[in-house]
Amino acid sequence: MKEIFVQAQKDHILSLCTASPIQALSELIWNALDADAFDVKVDVIQNPLGGIDAIRVSDDGTGINALEADSAFGNLGGSWKRDATKTLISGRVLHGRKGRGRFKAFSLGNHVEWRTTMQTASGLRSFTLAGEAENPGHFTLTDVAVPGPATGTEIIVAHIDNPIASLLDATWVVQQLASNFALYLKAYPNVRIYFQGLLVNPIIVQRANNTYHLKASDGSRAELQVIEWKTRQSRSKIVFCNGNGFALHEVDAAVRTGSGFNYTAYLVSDRFVPLHEENLLVLEELHPEVKAFLDATRETLRSHFRERREALTVEMLQQWQSDNIYPYSGQATTEEQVAARMRFESCALAFRSYSDNFDTLSVIEKKFIFKLMQEMLDTRPEATVTMLGDTLGLPQKTRKELMKLVTPQKVKSKKE
Repeated sequence: MKEIFVQAQKDHILSLCTASPIQALSELIWNALDADAFDVKVDVIQNPLGGIDAIRVSDDGTGINALEADSAFGNLGGSWKRDATKTLISGRVLHGRKGRGRFKAFSLGNHVEWRTTMQTASGLRSFTLAGEAENPGHFTLTDVAVPGPATGTEIIVAHIDNPIASLLDATWVVQQLASNFALYLKAYPNVRIYFQGLLVNPIIVQRANNTYHLKASDGSRAELQVIEWKTRQSRSKIVFCNGNGFALHEVDAAVRTGSGFNYTAYLVSDRFVPLHEENLLVLEELHPEVKAFLDATRETLRSHFRERREALTVEMLQQWQSDNIYPYSGQATTEEQVAARMRFESCALAFRSYSDNFDTLSVIEKKFIFKLMQEMLDTRPEATVTMLGDTLGLPQKTRKELMKLVTPQKVKSKKE
């Protein structure tokens, strides 16, 4: 057994061990992809009580060069990737170069083992590298007597005391990973990532994908890719990426879509690399060039979703009529009939946008809800909006817009 000590201050190393569960998993997956893996599998191992016993991340890459573990694990910034731009075998673009990603594993659990098999001149050799969260600057390297059958690495994160229960929601995790790796998987379609046996495929969870070319007020240019997701995300975000689509920094999109759209906006340009290295992207609104791109992106997003709202409204109404769940028949012939339909359509679209499972309901269930909504709006329109707002947690702005629409307008008398 050999001991390896990281050449850095302990408080600095500890600062690298902080990450959300999704961020930590993403870093471990990136390390596998940078090792020329084509298949990366993430599994959550549960105990009989339903809690998490361990996290396993396995890949079919080239493995960790344990023969150079002192430089690979012992030096921050000493990774072989520091002076490289592409993976050694398949020539894919590298994501990390500073050797910091591995420390994120300690945000998942207190004990981490890297079980790796590499190819040497004398044949396959396997090693185990292990570390503890209480002293993340210290690793032990053990030579395994019987090597594995093929190159690759398996990471086992155990002694789980951290709050990572969100990883038990496989559908949500796949969505988050699809967002993080969307551009990479688009560039390299032969790469596969699995979570709990589910393929992380951005195409499956995408509703739409649009590309725009931006020119900020200072003349700088970037490509903006807007990907809309089928499932609800915790927040919509703008992600600054390098020219190959690798995320450098992200901010809240801060653009109201008005119809429950879930999306990620990727700003792609090599210009963001030096800004990131100089820690200028984190300044966001305080840096003129970064602010110029954020302003241009948000203006484009507002225009994009304004058009998407109009198209979605027409599409939804046609689908509801085709499914025979739209509670009105024939053409509206009076102003009162037109107004009634406008009230219903606005409330129905809001219901669909803010409901977590509307699209999964059966036709009969939707028809019942819409008929009930129509009758309530005809008799108690204001109470209907209040009920929708409280039940679905509608934003105050949406509530006010609906309430204004359903409230009868008083006609001024001649005396007034």
